[in-house]
Amino acid sequence: MALLTEQDVLNIRFKRPTSVETGYDEDEVDFFLDEVAETIRELTVARDDAENRAKIAEARASQVGEPAQPEVAAPDQAASTASFGNQASAQQAGTSAAAVLQMAQETYEQLVARGQSESDQLVGEAKAKSAKIVSDAEAQSNRTLANLEQERGLVERKISELRDFERDYRTRLKSYLESLLGNVEAGAQEPEQNN
Repeated sequence: MALLTEQDVLNIRFKRPTSVETGYDEDEVDFFLDEVAETIRELTVARDDAENRAKIAEARASQVGEPAQPEVAAPDQAASTASFGNQASAQQAGTSAAAVLQMAQETYEQLVARGQSESDQLVGEAKAKSAKIVSDAEAQSNRTLANLEQERGLVERKISELRDFERDYRTRLKSYLESLLGNVEAGAQEPEQNN
């Protein structure tokens, strides 16, 4: 798996959720977070490897940089000049090794700092993106709830209007039926009075 770059994290776009209740595709988000974790793990391994190499280089340099104590030659020995030459050569090698060690240490510190910075940046960006996703989801949820509340108010008002209409209609129907019944009763009584 290739390491993620800053642009990969900044440009990630998840599929829009079909509804607020379902949210973003959990598998897609999990896959991306796995990639972020893998990148952090690889950077951590690289940092640890650089630390180990720096420690090994430091140990080697300390071995090379610490010349063995030469035996003090008697002034009348002919080898004193050769001993001095070997000692100067060892000191040069020690100085060179110390410079290499210093350069390795600086490189190591730069790599560790850069790795830590990238790791912190990736984690920070992931947290910011996560917070934005949660914030967007909450805002969408609030808008949906407000719309539902508004629709509920409209439906309740319609129900109230329909109940009023039903009550008025029943009252008018009852009056109409009573008047018809009254007409029927009045019509039935008239023929009896004629007899």
